[in-house]
Amino acid sequence: MLKLVKNLTKKEVLMMIVSLFLIFLQVWLELKMPDYMSEITILVQTEGSKMSDIIINGTYMLLCAFGSLVSAIIVGYLVANIAATFSLRVRKKLFTKVENLGIGEVKHFEASSLITRTTNDITQVEMLIAMGFQMLIKAPITATWAITKILNKSWQWSALTALAVVILLSVIACLIVIVMPKFKIVQNLIDKINNVIRENLNGIRVVRAFNAEKYQEDKFNDVNTKLTKQQLFNQKTFAIMSPIMYLVMYFLTLAIYFIGAYLIKDASMANKIVLFGDMVVFSSYAMQVIMSFLMLAMIFMILPRASVSAKRINEVLDTSESIKDGQIKEGVAPLGTVEFKNVSFKYPDAEEYLLENISFKANKGETVAFIGSTGSGKSSLINLIPRFYDATDGEVLIDGVNVKDYEQDYLHTKLAYIPQKAVMFDGSVKYNISYGDNGKGKAPFEKVKEAIKVAQGEEFVLKMDDKYDSHIASGGTNISGGQKQRLAIARAIARNPEIYIFDDSFSALDYKTDATLRKELKKYTKNATCLIVAQRIGTIMNADKILVLDSGKCVGIGTHKELLKTCDIYKQIALSQLSKEELENA
Repeated sequence: MLKLVKNLTKKEVLMMIVSLFLIFLQVWLELKMPDYMSEITILVQTEGSKMSDIIINGTYMLLCAFGSLVSAIIVGYLVANIAATFSLRVRKKLFTKVENLGIGEVKHFEASSLITRTTNDITQVEMLIAMGFQMLIKAPITATWAITKILNKSWQWSALTALAVVILLSVIACLIVIVMPKFKIVQNLIDKINNVIRENLNGIRVVRAFNAEKYQEDKFNDVNTKLTKQQLFNQKTFAIMSPIMYLVMYFLTLAIYFIGAYLIKDASMANKIVLFGDMVVFSSYAMQVIMSFLMLAMIFMILPRASVSAKRINEVLDTSESIKDGQIKEGVAPLGTVEFKNVSFKYPDAEEYLLENISFKANKGETVAFIGSTGSGKSSLINLIPRFYDATDGEVLIDGVNVKDYEQDYLHTKLAYIPQKAVMFDGSVKYNISYGDNGKGKAPFEKVKEAIKVAQGEEFVLKMDDKYDSHIASGGTNISGGQKQRLAIARAIARNPEIYIFDDSFSALDYKTDATLRKELKKYTKNATCLIVAQRIGTIMNADKILVLDSGKCVGIGTHKELLKTCDIYKQIALSQLSKEELENA
């Protein structure tokens, strides 16, 4: 929690200091009222008292109440402002941190958990600041101040109040010990619910196609029931606190008057009025002490969960980024070369290497393709270029510079990456094509049209209601897989980079569209380097260089015709897709 407090700005610290002063003022005004009430009590009991004196003391009480109210309103406004701006800043910081984390760290936390931490967990901390700050400061000040005012009144009353305080503290301590560990379970269960919901929404077609709605409902109900039971346990446990607090408060009031009755009975006539006034004042102060602990009890209902949430937020913020920025951010000549020098790679915490001793060089204007069986490491290999992961051994060079030496923003300006699963964002066709640094989302319209044309997307974009301004749903759920791939390729073309990386980006296209697109792409990218991962021989057979991967090792490198003669694995893949005649005529 203290780590998050460091995120407060100077302005917010100043607002907290002002709030602190106003809380002190509020407490002083509230504790001043019993003194005036005592004066009124004595005046009422004393013969010859003037009504004007009673009215004056009553007016002072009203002024104290009004001053306390004004202070409470101002403090409420300031604290709400602090809480809102604090959560805004931490949420932004957490979002930025997640963006900068490596793929490995993101997978470690899981997407559902990161969503919970960015939303629900920050909300819990915000609630603690908004609701708890006032009570956390006010309660101990009120209790301490009130206790100092009643200590010299009567040792019997003081001892009775001390006993009530000990009982209340014991109850609060027991409840915290019981409930505190349970809040971590609650947050983890919220993560699981988010995960089940995301899984169900992402796989809704498969769920319906396999009549798995009941299975998914049972899966959700299982997690939901666990969360409900845990929440019920926590709330029922905390529910014990309120009746105990009120029970102690009412018994304390009764006991104060009971003891007061005996003290007044045995006192002299001159002291009876003073004792009666002291009893009224002591009763009021004792209630202030108990109410202070009621406020603390409310804090302790919020604090454990907020504390767990703060730890979860700090877990992300404190995670060291495995992908560190280099120093080079400008000035490297755009040669368009990609070179792997004895590169080996294994995933974090994995024992075996996924890629071993890979070496090749792609020069400007060349098309280099990668093919191999599923799991051979093709996608993992090209993921090392934009530094989604870093090579475990060896060097990956772009334009003769190790990718680790580049500042990531500068490195990515040299690349255009098209993933296996085409990603679409909520917005128009034009927005998706000119996404990101392609003119900061404002690439010239002519550039957008040209990119769509090269990617063979005109055929369906011009048929849409609003053409280039037509809406694309998040994830591209309102267009087909082939259309998504073509728009993703158009996005890369609009970027106009030195190096194109196609990670099996033609798989959803029919053979005719695939061939036409590659032909147009070849013309458009003749001065750029193209790296293509593909399963189809037809997609890569015209590449300048083909690397054949098998179990993470390069078992062949050369042109299509060379590999048919020298690489059995490539030949087997080719024959599984094309006949001998088609291969010979290719």
